[in-house]
Amino acid sequence: MNRFDYETAKKTFADNYRAAIYCRLSKDDDLKGESASIANQRDMLEKYCRKQGWEVVSVYQDDGYTGLNMERPSLKRMLKAVEQRQVNLVITKDLSRLGRNYLQTGYLTEDFFPRNGVRYIAMNDGIDTLLDNNDIAPFKNILNELYSKDISKKVHSSYLLKAQKGQFTGSVAPFGYKKDPDNKNHLIIDEETSPIIKQIFDYALEGHGPNYIRRMLEEEKIPCPAWWNRKRGLRKVYTKWEKKDPENGSFMWDFSVIKEILMNPVYIGAIASQKVYYNFKIGVIGDKKPNEWIVVEGCHEPIIDKNSFNILQEKLKSRQRPRQNGKISLFAGLIKCGECGKALVICTTHDKNPKKIYACKTYNSFGKKHCTQHRIDFDTLYSLVLNKIRECAKAALYDKENTAEKLSAICESGQKTGRESLEKSLSKDKERVKVLEKMIVKLYEDMVEGRINDQNFNLILGKTQKEQEELKAKIDKNSKLLSDKKQLVHDIEKWKSIIQEYADITELDAAILNRLIKEIIVHEKIDDDKTKHISIEIHFNLKPIPEVEQVGN
Repeated sequence: MNRFDYETAKKTFADNYRAAIYCRLSKDDDLKGESASIANQRDMLEKYCRKQGWEVVSVYQDDGYTGLNMERPSLKRMLKAVEQRQVNLVITKDLSRLGRNYLQTGYLTEDFFPRNGVRYIAMNDGIDTLLDNNDIAPFKNILNELYSKDISKKVHSSYLLKAQKGQFTGSVAPFGYKKDPDNKNHLIIDEETSPIIKQIFDYALEGHGPNYIRRMLEEEKIPCPAWWNRKRGLRKVYTKWEKKDPENGSFMWDFSVIKEILMNPVYIGAIASQKVYYNFKIGVIGDKKPNEWIVVEGCHEPIIDKNSFNILQEKLKSRQRPRQNGKISLFAGLIKCGECGKALVICTTHDKNPKKIYACKTYNSFGKKHCTQHRIDFDTLYSLVLNKIRECAKAALYDKENTAEKLSAICESGQKTGRESLEKSLSKDKERVKVLEKMIVKLYEDMVEGRINDQNFNLILGKTQKEQEELKAKIDKNSKLLSDKKQLVHDIEKWKSIIQEYADITELDAAILNRLIKEIIVHEKIDDDKTKHISIEIHFNLKPIPEVEQVGN
């Protein structure tokens, strides 16, 4: 079809217009007065069409959609009606109702509508594509977009400020919590659903992954978060599982939902915000890494203790895939190489008496130039870990005084010495930083007074600043170490009460290991005569206690 001919249209459609009324409103419009509402937009435009003698074929309404979004459902239906020649006139209250994206709105008014034989009117703006008075339209499009951009900046600044204050800004509270009726930006524990969160974390701390947890929740007929939100009138959407299986779909949990729950610091009382990259015209354009989030702790009552949460995050990072037979190795995610830091993977020897062994992943992949084998038999490792757990448990259970002394020797006395050393080092380094700052000031004065030339100034300044940066990095690192060491002392009593439960265990399972053990580090030392010595360190969850066990050549 040829491009729309306005002169022909005047003659053909003067008394034969089939009008489509389009109304839109969103919270970012900040419109005032009666005419702002959808209903009043519609009434105003219908009255105008009746006065002109035009037939109103359809009224299209998008309530709650920003003008930057050109994928609005009613707008798309209207444009489809235009393409099918069901209407030949589109009318809106003003140009911004059609859209605030100046490129796409300009395309509709200057290309799409004329090409499809449609007259467009923005009533309050005095824009009519049938007339020659539309030179202002492109500028209005640009101003409408700039308005939206300004509103977007203000909204983002408001959310950023709330994020920095640790205020919750979501429309629906995270599963396990509900909004405080006295303060919508504060969360309180939901007594109905918080036990489900505890159960999910308990499964994970026992070493089970999201898929296992998902299956267990389904078997136990525990409804998913979407069901709870719909029951409470917070959501109307059904999950894909409920659509496929209305009877059982409410009990089917998505893998991603479980994973998000396990990684969400909201359950230790923190608010994590600013998790995505956002463009005001496009919307969400990508996820940020957790270290880029704004996280404020101590915002509400926790459901999970921080220590368990941190342990779990380490386990999630190092969790291994199931083996080819579908089973996960007993020590998966726990055992690591003491030299390269990679996992030790389990395999079976191919000799006459095959047995399971652990060996360094780097060695297996790249050979001895990159790391050594760090080989340890599964049975030997199993026996060492079992005996060490029993030894600690029996000492805690049967000889509490000696246990306190023993744990103090391992933890407190060692930590005390470490703390004193760190405190002295920190004090010395901080004093040196102050000296360097004074040196830099003096150096500038000497250069200004001509007591030192530019070449020597730059040379001395470079060395001084380098030492300053290295010291500050060292201070930050040692400050964190000192804080960690102080925290470890407080964990000793908790550690004793838990380890006592395992005085008489006869076998290990994934739940026990993941509760007690943070990591097992295997070291290998090779003498000049090629003799290999393997030793392991067992680091417990509640406090890393390096227990070195020699396992021979």
